[in-house]
Amino acid sequence: MSARKPIIAIDGPVGVGKSSVAASLAERLGLVYIDTGAMYRCVTLMAQRAGLSLDDAEAVAELAQRIGIHFERRDGGLRVICEGEDVSEAIRAPEVSRGTSPVADNPAVRERMVALQQEMGRAGGVVMEGRDIGTVVFPNAEIKIYLDADPKIRAERRHRQLIANGKPSDFEKTYNDLMERDRRDAVRPVGALRVADGAIVVDSSHLSESEVIEQLYHLATNHPSWTPSVC
Repeated sequence: MSARKPIIAIDGPVGVGKSSVAASLAERLGLVYIDTGAMYRCVTLMAQRAGLSLDDAEAVAELAQRIGIHFERRDGGLRVICEGEDVSEAIRAPEVSRGTSPVADNPAVRERMVALQQEMGRAGGVVMEGRDIGTVVFPNAEIKIYLDADPKIRAERRHRQLIANGKPSDFEKTYNDLMERDRRDAVRPVGALRVADGAIVVDSSHLSESEVIEQLYHLATNHPSWTPSVC
C-alpha cells in the first residue's frame, strides 16, 4: 500500500506568483493543484450576475452555500468550473477582482469555502495556494511554504504581465494598489495573511519563476513526508 501523499500549502502576498508556481509544482510532482482564490472569485462573479450587493453578507453567503465549484485539467492547463460553466477567464475580469474583498471577508462565505477546500485536500496529494492555507485551511499540512518578494518587484511583475496581456497599466498605480492590498490582507477579520507556524519562507525577489519552482521541488522531494512510495 502506498503512503499518503503530502499536502503542500503555499501562502503569500498578492503578485508573488503563487498560482503559476503552485500549478507548475503540482504538475511536476504529480499532485493536484487547487487555486483557492479562484473559489472566492467564483462566488463574486455569481453574486454580481445575480445582481446581489456584495455587501449583503447574508445573501452572498446563501449563494455560496449552493453553488458548485470544481477544477478540471484540460489542454495542459487548469480550468475553473462553476455551476457547470468554465469561468476561468470570467473570474479574472477587473470588476470581479475589485469585488472579491468583501466576499472573502464574509465569515459565512469563508467557512463554506474552507470546508470545500478541506474536502478537496483531505486525502492528501494536493498543492493548495492562497492566503491562509497553512494557518487556517490545513494548519497540519506536511509541507508549508510562505512565498514572498519585495513589493516593488511584485508590482513590476504585475505591471509587465498586464502589458503582455494587452491591458493598460501604470506602474505607480499598480504599486499603490498592491500596497493597499497588502495592508488589507494583513488586517482581514478572517484569514489574515501571516507566516504559518513551521512554514519555510522563500524570497523570490531575485529568482525567476523556473528557479522558484526548482527550489520548491527540491524542498518538497527532500522533505521527510516525501518518500519514494508516493512518487
